[in-house]
Amino acid sequence: MGTTWTKSQACFLWFLLTSIVVLFASNLEAGAQRRQARRPPPARQPAPKPRVDYSKFSHRTHVEQQKLACNACHKFPSKNWKEVRKGDDAFPDVTDFPEHAACLECHRTQFFARERPAPVICSNCHVAVTPRNTARYPFPSLGEPFLSSKQGQNFVSEFKVAFPHDKHVDVVGWLPFGRRRSDVALALKRNAHASFGRGPAQDAKSKGCAVCHETYQPQGKSPDEYVTKRPANLAEEAFWLKKGAFKSTPISHAACSTCHSKDSGIAPDPSDCATCHKLATATSEPLRDFDAKLAQTMGINNWLMLRKWSRRSAGRFQHDYDVHRELSCTDCHNPTVMNTLDERTFVTVKSCGGSGGCHIETNLDGALNYEIDQRRKNPNFQCVKCHIMIGTNAVPQNHLDAIPKPASK
Repeated sequence: MGTTWTKSQACFLWFLLTSIVVLFASNLEAGAQRRQARRPPPARQPAPKPRVDYSKFSHRTHVEQQKLACNACHKFPSKNWKEVRKGDDAFPDVTDFPEHAACLECHRTQFFARERPAPVICSNCHVAVTPRNTARYPFPSLGEPFLSSKQGQNFVSEFKVAFPHDKHVDVVGWLPFGRRRSDVALALKRNAHASFGRGPAQDAKSKGCAVCHETYQPQGKSPDEYVTKRPANLAEEAFWLKKGAFKSTPISHAACSTCHSKDSGIAPDPSDCATCHKLATATSEPLRDFDAKLAQTMGINNWLMLRKWSRRSAGRFQHDYDVHRELSCTDCHNPTVMNTLDERTFVTVKSCGGSGGCHIETNLDGALNYEIDQRRKNPNFQCVKCHIMIGTNAVPQNHLDAIPKPASK
């Protein structure tokens, strides 16, 4: 005969079973927590290293981290130095990227990576990497052939060039340029060392600057004042780039090789790359008064103009302006203090005052005086005498310091 459960007995039995299950589960969880507490904490995993982009070569990595000397990769002269420059223009130089052997010791994995259409590391030197096309980009030391190429359009060098203007301005003006390279080398052997020894004393109207720096694309007799056609509806005070705004600068080793060669024996030797080429440091630089979109609107695609303009802090300045044209370079630039590793030494605000006041006076006749006075009256006033894009910034202290103080009575 079966057992009959009353309702109260069934409820008690259900409660008892539920309590046993809950207690059992609690004991399991507590045990798991005790075991977890006794375990040592897991070892902290190191943060994953950022992935290296081997399509962007870095000299800084190789020089500062790997401690490689220049000649560990670059061999002087390159095998193709007689091919990339022809005839009398050819001279021993580093004119090509390092050969594969210089890279393989450290980058064999990247060279043979299964990447399509080609290993990305190859794109640093090669236009296209195929068995039928092994052409390389022009090497940066060639100057214009590289800078006017697709690879050179947006090129920003990791290096700055250390060039002592004070040691060159006189001797460069004296050298018999235009003659054969061998004649120059002979003249240098006889005279240049004595010329370099003269130090910073130099003719204030020295002609030496023009050997390396010439007005770039001056207007001359052309009726066109601007580099590109100025829109008819453009406001009168609006900026549009004029011809003759910039000066040229040596962009290859060609100018240097006239004096610094194996024949002349004048230091630095052409193979001593690190004497002139210095990795840029994190020094403060002047603000850039340049807007790439504005340059594009104007149709400026000349690589030299874009490079020069993009480094300017006074974008409106024009070397070929009638008054500026009559000045000597040394009226504004002081070769004795110029340091090519620090652009702030190229020209100072006080240079704009000139010997006769020019743009800086003791009264509001000076452009700088007037614009600073207007800024004091109206914080929204835009300085447009020198600037294009940064004329609404706070007036720098060196601008305020450039204004001569009134004579005390």
